[in-house]
Amino acid sequence: MQTAAGSPEVVAQEAARPTLLVVEDDAAMRRMIEEVLSGAPAEVVAVESSQAALDYLEGHDVAVVVTDLRMPRVGGLEVLRFARRRSSLTQVILLTGHATVESAVDALKNGAYDYLKKPFEPDDLRRIAGHALEYWQLNRENLRLREANRAWAGSEGLVGKNPAIEQVRRTVRAAAGYDCCVLVTGESGTGKEVVAHLIHAASARREGRFVALNCAAIPENVIESELFGYQRGAFTGADRAKAGLFETADRGTLFLDEINNASPAFQAKLLRVLQDGTFYRMGDTEPRRADVRLIAATNRPLPALVESGAFRMDLYYRLRIVEIVMPPLRDRRSDIPLLANYFLGRHTARLGKPVKGITTRALGALMRHDWPGNARELENAIQSMIILTETDVLDVDCLPPGLAAEQPVPGRAMEMIEPQSLEEIEAYFIAKTLRETQGNRATAAEILGIDKSTLWRKIKRYGLE
Repeated sequence: MQTAAGSPEVVAQEAARPTLLVVEDDAAMRRMIEEVLSGAPAEVVAVESSQAALDYLEGHDVAVVVTDLRMPRVGGLEVLRFARRRSSLTQVILLTGHATVESAVDALKNGAYDYLKKPFEPDDLRRIAGHALEYWQLNRENLRLREANRAWAGSEGLVGKNPAIEQVRRTVRAAAGYDCCVLVTGESGTGKEVVAHLIHAASARREGRFVALNCAAIPENVIESELFGYQRGAFTGADRAKAGLFETADRGTLFLDEINNASPAFQAKLLRVLQDGTFYRMGDTEPRRADVRLIAATNRPLPALVESGAFRMDLYYRLRIVEIVMPPLRDRRSDIPLLANYFLGRHTARLGKPVKGITTRALGALMRHDWPGNARELENAIQSMIILTETDVLDVDCLPPGLAAEQPVPGRAMEMIEPQSLEEIEAYFIAKTLRETQGNRATAAEILGIDKSTLWRKIKRYGLE
């Protein structure tokens, strides 16, 4: 139990225990309420004034507030409104010796959990506070589940049914539940930052900040000051102190993209932060601490850089507690139609252009391309096609120049197998589409513009099993 006079002396709270704040200006009543609530599954913090309560609420997450209604200067209703503005999850119980129907209704309209008239039975306060804590816990869990469901449902670009992407999703779910370093590897444009965002959104740190830095985009002589900050006078032009990204991301997540570009000196300093959580601002002699979850990404294989001496082995293993490998788009071609339609929906709304869909011919062209820029290149291509199309569908006439140049000359492909009938032509295109989709019949049916049952019958008919 913790008591404060004037402004509360805050101590570190146990992560698993919610906070129950008692606001009462009468010292004897405050001590009695503390004693009554001492057995609650919460850390009880007591303050003697409403102003002290507002100060405490400003800097802390509070599950339940038990406050007197009538207090000097700032009353209990103001404490209630402030607490609910700070967090809709906070439950407030109002105590008063001046109970009226009007004040009770007013309190409930402002979001009070309950209302108790003085003098009250200790068991009544104990019961109401216990129920309020349970209600807070339930609401918090529901909010967490809703946020997680939104994260998985929208996927924020992590779209696809390919087994490799399913494995990424499983690993993201597992990593989000544990406060450990994660290394995301893969070519540029495969969605490494998307994965970092998903881990943060599904983790216990989701209320903290997500801060991202591309190590390749910052000069070597600047990256240290960006991450660790600096003191006034640390270098020419440092006319004031500045916090770095580690401090900015305290209690949140720091994402370092293209970590493979980090210099040896920076790698050493980063390793120290990961080992003991301390760092120094440039020009400072006092160590600082930051509670940060680090996610790093690389578009080059780090083991090869370790072997060549360009990357520290101890840092590599420190970052690679959990590794997530992002597959290139060419290795999951069956996901291209899903991604194309996802990007179409996202950017038609943003650009305000009512495009209904993508033709089979255009999807076939997208499927044939190797996408060296991966999903990012596909997204840019879809945006370009939306802008250039003069109809309400995307067709081959609005393909970007690089893709348009890859289109086969009409009749050239058929000459290779010399089809003699419409049935042979149909069988050829079905077989070709199945090869391009790696046997994924659902995607092949979508590209060919027929339903799955029709495709199945034609596969049987032409002996293409």
